[in-house]
Amino acid sequence: MDNQKLAQWAALREVELFLFREAELADQHQYKEWFALWTEELLYWVPCNSDEEAVGRKIALINDNRPELDERLFRLGTKFAHAQNPKSRLSRVIGNVVLQEWDADRGGRVTSRFNLTEVRAGRQLTFAGRQTHLLERQDGVLRMREKHVFLANHDIPMPNLTFII
Repeated sequence: MDNQKLAQWAALREVELFLFREAELADQHQYKEWFALWTEELLYWVPCNSDEEAVGRKIALINDNRPELDERLFRLGTKFAHAQNPKSRLSRVIGNVVLQEWDADRGGRVTSRFNLTEVRAGRQLTFAGRQTHLLERQDGVLRMREKHVFLANHDIPMPNLTFII
């Protein structure tokens, strides 16, 4: 394997491991650790009724900046998050990771697919979709600047998303 292919493989593997870690922290409700994966300036966006990249121009299920996401995580971490009592048991699988625009020193845009199963209060739901991450390297460590989640079922009635999608 030549050096360029090895470097591409290493970059892809680093990103995959980052995405797997992010999913694990969200699934285990480790909100403080999950929040630490983000840059200071951030956007967490989950649109509804659209597959378009139209942040701010389309209705969204979630459209959070840092203070809003911090507040969401604070509420989820308290005993007053009644919609998460008991907490959802979550299991997500991440795949089809593609480096769209990538620079090993700075980071870039990454797309992937996910399947997420939620079990709570005697019911099981499955969510699927695609996600786009804008990752930045800060002090040698990858961080999320943006996360866009496109649910496959965004245009049908769904329950409240009271967990980290």
